[in-house]
Amino acid sequence: MAHSRAISVVLRIVLPIAALSLAAAAFAQVPPHSPGTICQTPEYWCWAAQPGAPGDPCGCATPWGWQYGTLI
Repeated sequence: MAHSRAISVVLRIVLPIAALSLAAAAFAQVPPHSPGTICQTPEYWCWAAQPGAPGDPCGCATPWGWQYGTLI
């Protein structure tokens, strides 16, 4: 019982930190670009097939399937 409680506490601390570091890594890799030409998804980015206004919805074909995102 104490063992599973300890694991639960560790996961509550480690998972949010890991998620934040992955999000930071995804944003850090975006190259310089004109506004609205890159689609940013939660885990990936791609050049927008149809550039538009920053904040507009978009999508990227990724190794994990289609990912919806936002133009940046």
